[in-house]
Amino acid sequence: MTHRPSKDLRKIRFRHILLTLLLVVPLVLVVTVLTKTASNDREWSPDQQILAYAEFAADADSDSVTIRNIRNSRYRSPDDYVVSHYDRTVSLGDLVSLDYMVEKLEGFPGFAHTLLSFGFADSTYIAISVEIRKELGESYHPLSGMMREYELMYVIADERDVINLRANYRGNTVYLYPIEIGRASLTNLFLSMLERANGLRENPEFYHTLTSTCTTNLARAASETTEERFWMYHPQILLPGFSDRLLLKRSLIQTGLTDIDDVREAFMINAQAESHRDSEGFSLGIRNLSN
Repeated sequence: MTHRPSKDLRKIRFRHILLTLLLVVPLVLVVTVLTKTASNDREWSPDQQILAYAEFAADADSDSVTIRNIRNSRYRSPDDYVVSHYDRTVSLGDLVSLDYMVEKLEGFPGFAHTLLSFGFADSTYIAISVEIRKELGESYHPLSGMMREYELMYVIADERDVINLRANYRGNTVYLYPIEIGRASLTNLFLSMLERANGLRENPEFYHTLTSTCTTNLARAASETTEERFWMYHPQILLPGFSDRLLLKRSLIQTGLTDIDDVREAFMINAQAESHRDSEGFSLGIRNLSN
């Protein structure tokens, strides 16, 4: 005669199995995520295959920096483009301005992409955008961004590339805010961003949805190189669609306006970007500085 476990015993065994699974599965998942290794050797999206980097003058008295692989793509649509790059040598003494861009993204109002653009005395600009480095066919999801699915990269680009893409070809609302932080801080911030790009080229890192995003990296750099200090987990940094409120409150945006809605209306550049989308004077046009 076959002995069958009692109903209560079967329930106990089921609970033990369920509890084991509830403990083991998350542990395996955590271990799997933590043992992933960041790499620069993958099959990347064409617009992100080439990493930019900076070469600093060997002469201690020189203030020149050569930036390699500045991206200058031309777009027919967000997914149809011709990628090109150029090199440029700049003098730190010619660095005169800083702009902070906020690109509103679909979904929750706090979703946004941010970047910095550095202006020079000859009215040219170099933009630096902290992004996920996408593999072919890959797209962003915030949950994947917490699971070490994306490497981090610093895109150094012509404004007509990164801002034109967002305002005209993706059709997102874009604000461009002039920022005042002082000349020494401006230079230190620019150098810090270039050094970070160099560091990622040698030692790749993972993007993280909470701790290493476009805006947390910018806030960290600003905290280290300027008189401003930003808490990485401030809600208006974690939700960068609201980050302009924080900058306005700290009087970092160069404006006499005090209401955020008025400030956003004054510095929304979509109409200008559309008018100058194919112009060599794109950067001046979006600032209403061109003829």
